Order: sequence, then C-alpha cells, then structure tokens
Amino acid sequence: MTNTVPRAASNKASAHSALNNVRNNWRNFGIIAHIDAGKTTLSERILFKTGEIHRTGEVHEGNATMDTMALEKERGITIGAAATRCVWNGHEFTLIDTPGHIDFAIEVERSLRVLDGAITVLSGVAGVQPQTETVWHQAEKHGVPMIIFVNKMDQTGADFARVTEQVRKQLGARPVPLAIPVGAADEFGGVIDVLQQRLLQWDAKGNMTVLALPAELQAQALAAYAYAASVAAEASDVLTDVYLANDTLSQAEILQGLRTLTLARKATPMLAGSAYKNAGIEPLLDAVIAWLPAPDDRAAPVATLNGDSVTVATGDADPLAALVFKVTHDEHGSLAFVRIYGGSLHEGATIWNATLDAPVRIGRLYVVHADKRTSVAEATAGSIIAIANLKDALTGQTLSGKSQPWTLETIHAGEPVVALAVEPGSGTDRAKMLAVLDKFRREDPSLRLENNVETGETILWGMGELHLDVVLERARREAAVDIRVGAPHVAYKETMGLPVVEAEGKLDKQNGGKGMYARVVVRLELLDEGEFAFANVVKGGVIPTAFFPAVEKGVQQAMQQGPLGQKVTGVKVTLLDGDFHAVDSNEMAFIIAAKEAVLAGLRKAKPVLLEPVMKVTVDAPAINTGDVIGDLQKRSGRVLGITENTGRVEVVADVPLTRLFGHTNDLRSLSQGRAFASATYARHAACDVNEASFV
Repeated sequence: MTNTVPRAASNKASAHSALNNVRNNWRNFGIIAHIDAGKTTLSERILFKTGEIHRTGEVHEGNATMDTMALEKERGITIGAAATRCVWNGHEFTLIDTPGHIDFAIEVERSLRVLDGAITVLSGVAGVQPQTETVWHQAEKHGVPMIIFVNKMDQTGADFARVTEQVRKQLGARPVPLAIPVGAADEFGGVIDVLQQRLLQWDAKGNMTVLALPAELQAQALAAYAYAASVAAEASDVLTDVYLANDTLSQAEILQGLRTLTLARKATPMLAGSAYKNAGIEPLLDAVIAWLPAPDDRAAPVATLNGDSVTVATGDADPLAALVFKVTHDEHGSLAFVRIYGGSLHEGATIWNATLDAPVRIGRLYVVHADKRTSVAEATAGSIIAIANLKDALTGQTLSGKSQPWTLETIHAGEPVVALAVEPGSGTDRAKMLAVLDKFRREDPSLRLENNVETGETILWGMGELHLDVVLERARREAAVDIRVGAPHVAYKETMGLPVVEAEGKLDKQNGGKGMYARVVVRLELLDEGEFAFANVVKGGVIPTAFFPAVEKGVQQAMQQGPLGQKVTGVKVTLLDGDFHAVDSNEMAFIIAAKEAVLAGLRKAKPVLLEPVMKVTVDAPAINTGDVIGDLQKRSGRVLGITENTGRVEVVADVPLTRLFGHTNDLRSLSQGRAFASATYARHAACDVNEASFV
C-alpha cells in the first residue's frame, strides 16, 4: 500500500492514486510460512489474479516474479523479502513475500515489524512445521493479525481437518474455517464458501465458477456456518444478544464479529486451495479485505522523545515518524525501504535521521514492484515506500523532523551462531572483499564482520551455513571477488560449573604521586534461566554510590570474555563489599577491580564451555528413514520424535551445531535430492572444551 502522487499519470497510476484517498481501503500484509509451503507461488497467483502480471512464473522454473535474485531463481528458495503492490475490489495492497528458511529469519522479523497483517501459508500435506511455529510466534510478538491459507490441497496426503487441528494444538490459535476444501489430491473439487453457502470451483486455466451447493455438502456447510456464527457472537454484547435470540447471525454480522476478533488475535479465519492450480485465490483476496487490518486499525506506535515515551500521531499532516526496515544495494545505488507511521515524505525534502541525529535529504521516492520501480513525488502516513540513496541508512533507524526527533523501537536481529574465516584469493582483492562484505552487513543486521586481532583473520558471522554460503556466493558474483574460507566457527559461551562462589578484586598502584585504588567483593550465582543479572547489596558507604556504575561496567566487561575466552552466560553477580581511598580511588580503578573480581570468581567456579545445539527437522521419503536417523546419530544427534505421513517421514533431533556442517549436502545425497532439513537454535549445552573447534 502506498499513498502516492504519480510523476507521470498512467491509467493504472491514476487508479492507484484515487484509491489512496481512502486509507481504509489499504492493506499492508506479508506472506509467511515454512520453507516449501508455497509462499512465492501464492504471491505469483495473487499478482496474476489482480492483473499486475499477465503470465504466471514458477519457482521451479526460476521465473517467479518475486524471486528477483539470481541465487533465488537457481536454488528455488526465497532469500530476501520482496515487496510488490496490487489492487483487488477497490482496495490497494502492499504485499511482502518473505523467506521460509530459518537462516533468513531477519527478513521475516523486519517485515512483520512494519506490516499490519499476514497470511500464514500451510502445506495441506505437511501441516504446521517447525518454521511455521517460528514465524507464527514472530507475528504474535508484533501483534500482527493473521489469516491462514492451507495450500497444496491438490497433492496426495493433503488433509484439511488434520491441519486445522494442528493449528489449534501447535499454534494455540482458534481457527475458523471459511473456505473448506471439497476432497483432496486428485479428487480436490473446489471449496465451500461457508458464509455465502455456495461451491467455488476452478478450471485448468484458473477461471472460477460459482455453483449451488450439492445436497451432500449442505450439512457440512451449515455446520461450518453455525460454528462461525457462534465464534463471531463473542465479539460484542450486541452480537451475543442477537445470537442468543436467533441462534445464528447474518452474514454481515459474522463478517463484523470475525473482523473484530481477528484484529484482536482472538480468532483466525482459515481458507484452503491450491496456489499452483490457481484455486482458492479469489476467496483469499476477499479475506484480506474482510479480516486483515487497514493502517488505522492498528494501534499507533510508541516512540521515545527526550527520554519519555510518546504515542505517534498518524495523520498525514502530523510530524514525521518513519522507520527504515530494509536496505538493499544494486548497480543504481542503495534503496531504503521505509514504513511511514505519521506525516509524509516529499521528494527533495530535507528531514532528520533521529537515530544518527543528523539531517538527510530525500532523493527519489519509489513504489517497488519486485525488481521494478515506479517513481512518485510524495508518500503519506500508512505507506510503505523506498527511498533511493538515503545517506547512511541502516535497518532500524527512525526518520523524523528536526523539531520532533523521536525514535521508534528499532529492529532486533538474532545473535549469529556460526562463522567462517574469510580471505581473498588474491592479496590485492582484500579491500574489495571487505567493501562488499561491509555492504552486505549494512543490508543484513544478522551478519557480523570482525577482525580477530590474535590471528589476523577476518571473521564473517551469520545465522547458519546456508546464510553464509549465500553471502559468499553473492560476493563472488556481484563483486567478482574470489573468497576462500577457513574452518567454521560457532558461537560458544561459558558459564559456572559450581552453583555459587565469592571472590575479591583489588587494585592498589602507587607511583609516587596520585595512585589507583579500589577493592571489590562479589558473589557469583548460577542462573538456571541463563543470561545475566547484576545486583548491589552494599551498605554503609564502603563504596561511594558515585562508583556503582563503574563497578557494573567492570562486571559487564568481564561477562564479554571469561576464563575460557567466551561470552559468559547464566550468571548473577552481586556486589557484596569493597573499599575505597579518598584520594586514589576513581572510576577506572573500580572498573578494573570489578572485572578482576568477576574473572577470579569464574575461575574459582570451574567454568564450563557451552556449545550451540540446534533443533533439526528433516522431511524425507519414508524409505530413507533409517539413513536419515543414522546420519543424525553420526553427528551426535539425539532423536526427539518421528512422525510418518503418507509416504514421508519427519524426524526431529537435537544436534550440536559443530556437527551440522555439510549436513545439507549429505542429506541431498542419501535421499537423491528428495529430503530437506531446517535447523533452529534450541539452546547452549555443556561440551568438552578439548573437542571445541576453537581449540
């Protein structure tokens, strides 16, 4: 959705502009799912049905509109979130297609941060999968209302009732089936439109036919209508009274009630079809209008201004409040994707980057349609827009006016868990390699680039093996840099091996003049829930309160690198006692003493090394079950569960990250390319320090 003033008015541009005058007719939504559930295929069909494209591309043929990157076309997966726009029944949509692989979770995170609603796509065969749960909970965290589309009903093993129950149990949602499939696989014969009590069918070209319900489907359709009415009645006292008086609700009343409940995330409309067969797309588009929010339906965001929390005003004429949620680079320069919450942006205007506390000039404004751009002169509140070559733009920055420099909550990337040592094939390419990797780091906040001062290595950190593989392949292609990689690194941590210890840190230096003196006594306790905590129970003025921040700073520094050389977790540090000198004590002395006290305590507590453990889910043909389990066990994996479903098997296991390198290639080999896996971070667990990869 974009509120735009066209540079050059075409018929389509004029239509878009006219629609933008009614903000209630806008929808900003994303498509989220587990890998291979059919997100990109669904996006392609939406664009086709809405007339934005006139021929559908296919993921497996490498010509899908939303897969714009060469690597996406070759690998048949979505790597970066892609935005587009379209119009349906007088409503303008901004749609963002997101990746399904956990390595690219930042793309889902930043999309959900700025979108108003989402379609969760489930495979009618596989149902709720591990990454489904991940993206569902990401959407919950941001309070994003959702509808569900059960895809692939034309495939063998599809079962709408089973998937509905999984949604209820595994996602904790309250599904309300409103487009129920008739049959499955070769017998898939369209969907029941529950609210209008009719049958919808599609021919081989995707043309929809509306039919009266056959007698054998009427009981099922009426039962689904009755259930929808009973749920909708809970939306308000008025609807409850009507329902109790009539034992039902009208179609309009159900629409009203379900919209209220969906926006409050108390119900989830559920539809079905087959994106590949162009079946079920029209009811889904109608559902986006009926149940997903317009920008004004979402609560206004909260910003920070002069240390206070304030609610952003969301009118076009209000002070500017906009969030940069994605930055990309191509041969034309950079594009900063921005969600405008309040105020407006005008081409050529000078605004304020509140995060950097610096002025920035707005260059060209664009509405983006996958890899194509339409130049516009203005964008207003509720819009998702792209700004060309916005100076120093990074994900999570706030754009505002100088007189009201409020900052919106930034976008948080997960901690990277795996790294590679990288070096150029030629010494003369080092500057070029660092430049292209730094560009990718600016695009992707889940990447980290650092220099190991001890070894002189350049270390590239990412979210997984596939994530780093894609980054390095892009560097080779886009910058013609031959990059060689060393052994993988993983994000080890360390913690205490004993439940509680006490230790002292003391600094006492005299150099003939003013000295350095501080003494700190701390207690270290093991935290079951991990992370870190600090407490201060000092009484009696043994340490002046002015030095308390210095003590905490020293404690924090010690947490960054413990006795084993890793970040410390799962420890609570309590300041118990200390001493100071009226002349020789200062902040630096207490920082050093506190750091030494904590490190002494950690050494005393017999530190334990922790390695990242991943929850791995393998989906494979049932005939390969033994090979899959054997490969996981070879990697020190612990099998947690095995689920069989129509000729395929899902194996879930915990596997140390250090043993997962090469798993994708091995899995492909043992299954002749018919198995795939996803891995999500589970926890850090104790391991043998002598077997760690950094030793």
